[in-house]
Amino acid sequence: MKKRVPYLDNFRTIIYGVGALFFIIVVGGVGFALIEGYSFVDALYMTTITVSTVGFREVYPLSEGGKIFTVLLIIFSFGIFGYVITSITRLVVEGALQQSYKLYQVKKKIVKLEDHIIVCGYGRNGYQACVELKEHGEKFVILEKRDNVVSRILEDPTLLYVQGDASSEEVLDVAQIRKAKALITALPNDADNIFVVLTAREMNPKLKIISRASDFRSDVKLKHAGATNVIMPDRIGGQRMAKLVTQPDVVEFVENILLQRSREVKLTEIECSCLSDQSASKTIQELNLRKRTGANLMGLKTPEGTYIFNPSPQIKISQEDKLFVLGTDEQISLFKEVLKES
Repeated sequence: MKKRVPYLDNFRTIIYGVGALFFIIVVGGVGFALIEGYSFVDALYMTTITVSTVGFREVYPLSEGGKIFTVLLIIFSFGIFGYVITSITRLVVEGALQQSYKLYQVKKKIVKLEDHIIVCGYGRNGYQACVELKEHGEKFVILEKRDNVVSRILEDPTLLYVQGDASSEEVLDVAQIRKAKALITALPNDADNIFVVLTAREMNPKLKIISRASDFRSDVKLKHAGATNVIMPDRIGGQRMAKLVTQPDVVEFVENILLQRSREVKLTEIECSCLSDQSASKTIQELNLRKRTGANLMGLKTPEGTYIFNPSPQIKISQEDKLFVLGTDEQISLFKEVLKES
């Protein structure tokens, strides 16, 4: 079923009403011209004052047929004229026209999105995901079907959203899923998340999909459905509480790096596809990355998926590796430049 677009519905209300009013005016003009023999201007004048019920005097005294036609014209036109006036008043006075224009602008921005992130659900987890994405300057669009939650989204004019079922192919198409780089599904129901993952994976096989799960048994199902990673808030919350008892300073230190708002220093991942051939033949010690950039190489991920923490200075970096670097924005930018040097 084709998805209805709210701002188009509002404009259709006016268009249909004006079209019906125009039809009545044409019928009235033709009727007065044929029955009373009025000229075009006189027929148009009589039709207008009749439809609008302003009560001006008729051009010429009406015949019996003209009086009956006028009565019928008033009966059929009164409701249409009132409908058009009230519809336009509602759109202007209640701000529906302004809201429709905003929705139109949001849709225009969404159509232009590329390499963005789709967030399904704007509950507690979805909201927090959006906050983090916004802090890191990522482009994202929210999918939410609940009217009360959409009203909350509208309070922030910078947020892009699509109202509808996130598991629907039509809704995902509107969110430009084929051009997205990642999808986060944070719906409260695991079955809904599984269906979203299945649909999204089919529409974009290269998409990175992060899913929320409540039930421990849903972890495997979501991964089989195509989820890249599965996050269980209850498990993470329990682990964090235990860690705060056993290693409180370690937890706060890591969270300060990953969740800080100042962004003075950050831990980021760097693809080594930009690595020059000459740099690829050198060891970490020969590249002298720490001294030349000030950034710290905390670890790397090999093409086989193996993680190496605190890598040895004798390890050679390949173009298929992924590096995890700690530093400021300037240090990380310099780090990338050093990798590109030949």
